[in-house]
Amino acid sequence: MKLNQLSGDVHLTYCTNIHAGQSWQDIRASLDEHVPAIKSTVAQSQPMGVGLRLSGEAAAVARQPQALDSFRDQLLALGAYVFTINAFPFGPFHGVRVKEDVYLPDWRDRERVAFTANSAAVLAGILPDGIEGSISTVPGAFKPNGRSSEAVAAMARNLILAVADLVDLKRCTGKHIALALEPEPCCFLETTDESIAFFEGTLLKPETLDMLGGITGVDRREAEVLLRRHLGVCYDVCHGSVEYEDIVAALDRLLAAGIAIPKIQLSAAMRIPAMTKSLINAVMQYNDGVYLHQSIIRLGDNLSRHVDLPDAVTAFAEGQADGEWRIHCHVPVFLADLGEISSTRSDLVATLAALRQRTRSSHLEVETYTWDVLPNNVRTGSKSADIAREIEFCRQELVG
Repeated sequence: MKLNQLSGDVHLTYCTNIHAGQSWQDIRASLDEHVPAIKSTVAQSQPMGVGLRLSGEAAAVARQPQALDSFRDQLLALGAYVFTINAFPFGPFHGVRVKEDVYLPDWRDRERVAFTANSAAVLAGILPDGIEGSISTVPGAFKPNGRSSEAVAAMARNLILAVADLVDLKRCTGKHIALALEPEPCCFLETTDESIAFFEGTLLKPETLDMLGGITGVDRREAEVLLRRHLGVCYDVCHGSVEYEDIVAALDRLLAAGIAIPKIQLSAAMRIPAMTKSLINAVMQYNDGVYLHQSIIRLGDNLSRHVDLPDAVTAFAEGQADGEWRIHCHVPVFLADLGEISSTRSDLVATLAALRQRTRSSHLEVETYTWDVLPNNVRTGSKSADIAREIEFCRQELVG
């Protein structure tokens, strides 16, 4: 929904990756099932924005003209509109082992370019006039797969192809869409420092800009303008908290570097101020076997990174993971604690207070996709009711 109380064209939504569904038919059915109840709570008197998650399979189907016509009719009937797409997970995202496979195909692979182009075509076909669109995507690759110079070069080439497609889409349709890399722990881009370095050291190099200019028919200076307009960072507050970043400072550093923030994902992570043996059972309730729960432990000025929660627990048992724990597990944003475990909600609240003063991004998306695997004591009601509660919590923090 549009937040008229904030300066600029700011829209608040939730991400539909919370709903299971791989096929286009299943994704559409999930909207019919959940959006009416959510809208009746948070957007009774205005259209409701939706952050649409598309799989690779669904994007290829949904971009077809007949499918777009039918989807526009569905959105009209729901009183909803789509301004942002989550094109991060290509394959199944619920009910199966996802973990590190969530990044595949990554930006080394042309299949990721095609998936992004399909998603952009869908968004251009449904984006309301006068609103810019955004697409969030994987942060390059899983870190072990993005270390070589060949991998970095391939990712840069494919990102340039994606930007060129968005430039062409803007020329043909008038719809402006920005692609947003979403830094995540244990990925090629996981921190703000790494994100800025990739833009400045790779994407904005003369030879990279010349490649974009050659495809789009512009000079190097205009190519830089186009790249900065169509490629940026999707900042996930949960991910930033896990990395112990100062969220507001990180957002401002990106903007100061001329890097766009097409979308901010409003989310919270698990936090244990001081890990003890007595908390092992409580924390392992979140070891769901579906998602990676990257864990970063801070002791003094030192950070130790663990790709998944069991790795961190093993390290703790060996005396190598004492200190504060932050775990990549998206938890309800309206809960300050989860029983014996707390959350990083205070980081989110501070971020929302700063966004109230200066928005920094036009797209704000609540993203808690883990409801189906969270322990029962954390779930407070029906899924639709909990989603509405999260949206309303963020809206109240933003506009009062």
